Amino acid sequence: MKEKYYLVREDILPDAVLKTMRVKELLAAGESRTINEAVEKVGLSRSAFYKYKDGIHPLNRLERDKIITVSFDLDHRSGILSHVLGLMAEYGGNVLTIHQSIPLQGRANVVLSVETSRLTQDLDTMVEAMQNVTGVRHIHIIGQG
Repeated sequence: MKEKYYLVREDILPDAVLKTMRVKELLAAGESRTINEAVEKVGLSRSAFYKYKDGIHPLNRLERDKIITVSFDLDHRSGILSHVLGLMAEYGGNVLTIHQSIPLQGRANVVLSVETSRLTQDLDTMVEAMQNVTGVRHIHIIGQG
């Protein structure tokens, strides 16, 4: 079954869900060293924390998980991939994985997984800039999540 997500205003969430989020914040900030300590601070049972902990995340965490997969056909010349990676960094993209095929007939295919939540401009602008790099023959976004 595919998971569904909803954007919900904080004031309509049940108290146990809000307290679960507060426990997670205390743990992440190092203000509490253990789950027991954190649940005691906010007045939540451990069982309620474990029930809700995997179901609530701050919105910025969801934005951070925005990942695309991009396929490039590049001429087999020194520096082209480096230039593309530099542009990605310049636009705020964070490269997570790189897979490059062995060049055939003067071209290589490169597939990148890129976190895009901190892009300084829109995705289309970044792709257009990479398409203008000499030696980049084809760019195709093959997945977005």
